[in-house]
Amino acid sequence: MSKVTFRISAAAAPYVGADKPRENRLHAAAGRVSLPPGELVLLLYYLCHDADQEVKQQAIATLRSLERPLLEQVLADRELHPQILDALVQLHGRKPEIAPLLAGHPSLTEKASAFLRVQGTAAAAAAPAAAPQQAPSQAAVAEAEAVEAPGPDDDDPIDEEEFQSKYQMAQSMGVSDKIKMAMTGDKEWRAILIKDNNKLVSGAAIKNPRMTEAEVLGIAKSQIQNDEIIRVICANKEWIKNGQIRKALVENHKTPLPNALRFLGTLGEKDLANLAKSRNINTVIATQARKILLSKKEKA
Repeated sequence: MSKVTFRISAAAAPYVGADKPRENRLHAAAGRVSLPPGELVLLLYYLCHDADQEVKQQAIATLRSLERPLLEQVLADRELHPQILDALVQLHGRKPEIAPLLAGHPSLTEKASAFLRVQGTAAAAAAPAAAPQQAPSQAAVAEAEAVEAPGPDDDDPIDEEEFQSKYQMAQSMGVSDKIKMAMTGDKEWRAILIKDNNKLVSGAAIKNPRMTEAEVLGIAKSQIQNDEIIRVICANKEWIKNGQIRKALVENHKTPLPNALRFLGTLGEKDLANLAKSRNINTVIATQARKILLSKKEKA
């Protein structure tokens, strides 16, 4: 299970950990402790993962009830941890007076950014209003002691207001936002947007620099409707070094015939034999596969 280490101040430490009295943890989860805004939010976030359900739900409720002035001070910390920012987006991202503050933070994750765009705050990426004094970075909290909190791979404790699924988000996004997400998004976003009916969107997904060979192979094997995607794959020298991708392109009806014939000549005898007998490919390719196979046998 992935973990991330947060720095909890000495003032917050008495409320952190299963070994601390439940009454103390409940007291802290209700926000009834005197701490600077950044330390309070960090403590509440940690208590959102408490094993005691009452402590957990109280901490979530307190985080949800935080008002804008306090959140402005918290968001003034430009090194606010992305996990904490994600939690704030979940709980406050639907509030029009707070969403722009969240949208402008440099630690915003893809997931949180997409969620805010769906809420209509895509253009509202204004930086958070400055607090009277810059909030201290979590890494620089004085008299701190290291405390482990659940990391990104753990289930999100704030399950009452889950982010919408990426598929649901995609249904509500405009073309320009889809293109941006296709070019920068993670594997799940690429898998969704490569199938988009708009060819500009699906074409952008194949050009995402994080696209892997395994994904490309899956696309080459699929009945993709955008011809441009296949042309991009054919033109990528690194991808076509992969024999499985070349074979998939030969079998794909969308692959331009000159490319398919060029890749056909690089395949092994077993693949050629299968293609020579196949009724699911272009007859020109099947005929050429038989010719190449016969030529190889004559030279043997």
